[in-house]
Amino acid sequence: MNREDLIEGLTEDILAYVMNGGFPQRELADSLKYEALDERFEDYEILLDLHFILKPEVVEFVEKLSQRLRNIRTETKTVAKTQRGGIDGHINWGSTVKTRYATNPQDRSLFVTENRSEDYDIPENLVLKKLLSVIYATLRDADEYLKTNYEWVSDRWQQNGELIDDLQRIVDRNVHVRRIRDPESYEPTERMLTTAEHSRQVVYRDAAALLRTRQRLHDGHPDELRDLLDETAITPDDQARLFELYVLFRFISTLEKLQDTQPIFQTIKSGRQEIARIDGEQEIVVYHDKSASDRKLSFHTESDPDDRELTRAEQVQKTARSVASNYFNKEFRNHTGRPDVIVLEVKTDEPLQYEYLIAEVKHSTREETIRTGIKETLEYLAFLRVNEEYVFGNHTEDESNYFGSGWNGLLVVQDLDQDTPSVAEQVDEPITILQANNLDEDLEQVLSSVLR
Repeated sequence: MNREDLIEGLTEDILAYVMNGGFPQRELADSLKYEALDERFEDYEILLDLHFILKPEVVEFVEKLSQRLRNIRTETKTVAKTQRGGIDGHINWGSTVKTRYATNPQDRSLFVTENRSEDYDIPENLVLKKLLSVIYATLRDADEYLKTNYEWVSDRWQQNGELIDDLQRIVDRNVHVRRIRDPESYEPTERMLTTAEHSRQVVYRDAAALLRTRQRLHDGHPDELRDLLDETAITPDDQARLFELYVLFRFISTLEKLQDTQPIFQTIKSGRQEIARIDGEQEIVVYHDKSASDRKLSFHTESDPDDRELTRAEQVQKTARSVASNYFNKEFRNHTGRPDVIVLEVKTDEPLQYEYLIAEVKHSTREETIRTGIKETLEYLAFLRVNEEYVFGNHTEDESNYFGSGWNGLLVVQDLDQDTPSVAEQVDEPITILQANNLDEDLEQVLSSVLR
């Protein structure tokens, strides 16, 4: 399955789930963002704005901004003011007589004066100010990344090293920009955008067009989301993360189909790591890239045996752990890694029982990588513990029980250019291996076998 297919599938998933208001956006942002970005960009909307300011048309808008601001539009407005004694401005005698009559007809020192002034708060300028505010705030958050030679940064920002400083000076010091009030949270309105779109001045038309682009991105427009995945968030050498997200959504959609129940997506909270929950005949919980420690799950390996002589390799590991424990004055235990996806089924029978599917994802067709994935998946099953008790093969010497029923472990790999066993032909194996193109067809069978 190539990059374009993955992006197409993931775009459809995001439209189906994320933009439906349920999927935890922080989890998605954390998966999409570059590792160099800090926690400020774990907010999905901030990540979208980072993508927005990297667009070439935004950079071009900023390049031309300084010159265009010389012709900023204003309107003349008349401001009336009631004064006593001195007169500042043109006297409006009609309003003066009415005001005196309404207050004190004998007060000859009262005047209503009028002054003409420039009004900057017109619809077009509020559209412009909103766009500048978005770009300014996002640049401020991303400043250290945009000024550093990260590969994922647009070349145009790098080639215009002073452009970021120029924009910041414009927003902070330009007299015209400063005189435009800050838009309200609901502004610009649709009428303001329409006015700017029909302006004679190109700066307003461009500002409105860019705000429309940003809105489509936040609304989940398919083309904008594809750009997000293809150009900004996922780099060509980080397709493993893209593949992992694709597999995760395949799990969720297949479980939804099997249970005929809409998933309940959870926002990650302290003490709760689950991503999705499906409450059908059984309660099914999905974890992504977490150890599910909120369910008391762990994957640490056995302690060293005391009743036999250790091998040379075991002695090295034991001694290294002892030295580290003494140096840091804390106990260290052997751990495996952690699986990419954990599906936990909470059975409703009494007493309460659980079933598990541990899935590892390898974005590779290399035999060595797939062999590593097989070993890791078997390790996860063999050392899966709940409340420090082994889930499979506890208190038994029967090694066939260490890995569950044969349906509890799954390895997903990229498509191989060779004939490999089908799911049915792997029925006697301790784990199942699926290729990307077979997920839609075969994942349902694997999950059904676990749920049974």
